[in-house]
Amino acid sequence: MARRRQIYEGKAKILYEGPEPGTLIQYFKDDATAFNAQKKGTINGKGVLNNRISEHVFTLLDNIGVPTHFIRRLNMREQLIRQVEIVPIEVVVRNVAAGSLSKRLGLEEGVKLPRTIIEYYLKDDALGDPMITDEHIAAFGWASQEEMHDIADLAIRVNDFLSGLFAGIGIRLVDFKLEFGRIWDNDYSRIILADEISPDGCRLWDMESGEKLDKDRFRRDLGGEVEAYQEVARRLGLLPEGGDNPVLDFDSHRKRRGK
Repeated sequence: MARRRQIYEGKAKILYEGPEPGTLIQYFKDDATAFNAQKKGTINGKGVLNNRISEHVFTLLDNIGVPTHFIRRLNMREQLIRQVEIVPIEVVVRNVAAGSLSKRLGLEEGVKLPRTIIEYYLKDDALGDPMITDEHIAAFGWASQEEMHDIADLAIRVNDFLSGLFAGIGIRLVDFKLEFGRIWDNDYSRIILADEISPDGCRLWDMESGEKLDKDRFRRDLGGEVEAYQEVARRLGLLPEGGDNPVLDFDSHRKRRGK
């Protein structure tokens, strides 16, 4: 597909003008960042892996009635998506104490939370994506009360589904980040799931060993980042056993499975 006009570039993805009105092309980069982009690097093949994993997860969510921006994967690094008006709120769903929650509350990492916790953060890199409350959201008009109800309901549905999906392949879903967008029909808007779901935005731990299979390997200088992402893809059935080249293995495995 010919390269189109660039609309936006973020830390992990680039958005281009889509082939039809109301669509965009989402390109997955190999760039890796952490700590509000204070730490930067590259994970070779990450974009290919995240594109395929996110496609798989969004397709499964669509099958259970969760509305998403995903239309179809175009190639190894690009997918066609619906153009949405992004709600400027990052939604973090937590099942297990880890990361910033452990630091803020003095909780030992790995402790199961008494209940699933949903947190909200303002999408503003310059401010370091500060944590916000429902009161802030309502006061500043970032989303309506009805939209926040829809966002919370969808976040819980996604969490329930993903927790079961990953548990079935021996992975513990510790926490993850979601983004949502508005799509408009005349003067009426509705909320749908946007962005991506991949090891970049999820904490995924092996259930038996506790090994981290996500971007914490980059954040904490553990090494083996691409191998961890590949392991998630393998367990999801997206890479053949023993495959070690995400660029070459995905399409050959896909053809063998008749996809």
